[in-house]
Amino acid sequence: MGGDHGPAVTVPGALAALRSQPDLNLVLVGQRAILEKELARHTGVDRNRLRIEEASEVVGMDEPPAQALRGKKDSSMRVAINLVKSGEAQAIVSAGNTGALMATARFVLKTLPGIDRPAIITAFPTVHGHVHILDLGANVDSTPEQLLQFGIMGSLLVGAVERKQSPLVALLNVGVEDIKGNEVVKKADELFRASDLNYHGYVEGDEIYLGKVDVIVCDGFVGNVALKTSEGLARMISQFMKEEFTRTLFSKLAALVALPVLNALRRRLDTRQYNGASLVGLNGIVIKSHGGTDTVGFEYAIQVAAEEVQNQLPQLIGARLTTLQGQHKPSS
Repeated sequence: MGGDHGPAVTVPGALAALRSQPDLNLVLVGQRAILEKELARHTGVDRNRLRIEEASEVVGMDEPPAQALRGKKDSSMRVAINLVKSGEAQAIVSAGNTGALMATARFVLKTLPGIDRPAIITAFPTVHGHVHILDLGANVDSTPEQLLQFGIMGSLLVGAVERKQSPLVALLNVGVEDIKGNEVVKKADELFRASDLNYHGYVEGDEIYLGKVDVIVCDGFVGNVALKTSEGLARMISQFMKEEFTRTLFSKLAALVALPVLNALRRRLDTRQYNGASLVGLNGIVIKSHGGTDTVGFEYAIQVAAEEVQNQLPQLIGARLTTLQGQHKPSS
């Protein structure tokens, strides 16, 4: 029910995912009358693989997380997370209020043993494929020990989903020299070097898109700024290209000639294929879709959830952390 567009996007996105993934079963959580009305607009709906779970309330996109957690226990978000908690569902995908989703998921599902705080991770495009970055906003500040936890979770996610034996992990910093960075980053660097992660060292902001590493770790403040800056830069470049190719008759003709290249570039930079950020570190799979995404983007978010279910990501992270309990005792 959440997101900027609600069921008008989430329902057709869910139906598209059902068509593309024959082993998938979905539960639409929300107000039944509204969901049934949206479903009626589509033909060929396989109701054997799709059911509706009633939820009478909706969390607003600007609603304070604490208010949503305490006051809306029958919201679509809360009911969906409860389904994961009870085992009736294996994952939740939400385009709703990020803060409320994080707070509710953490309260209901709890964090895995050895994890202080969950983190938000997603893929960014690079010149050589993509890189996963975390944290993207769940924690505005983090301890060195928590950054190490993020690195372990990011490495395990990439290793499982992309079948990489030893993903290369880096810390985002203001320089690559040992003397650069604040005390938290420097201490985290020491912990990373002492761990058995495949640790690259520091990377700077201008290296994010070079594809040198598989996972980049930072706190949520830095990560969210990097994410929003990247989104804004992409929109600016797109706007500049549109303006230049429509400025004169000659530029319009040039755009026509260059159309196949422009379409290929648009496909490579299509942010919808990177939609679906994972809240890692929880006793369950929680995927956050961009609130303003369209049907295609929401389908990609469901695909991310399905991949994590297939790879049993929470169990994988939990088992890995159990083996590290004696080496790196998490902070209280």
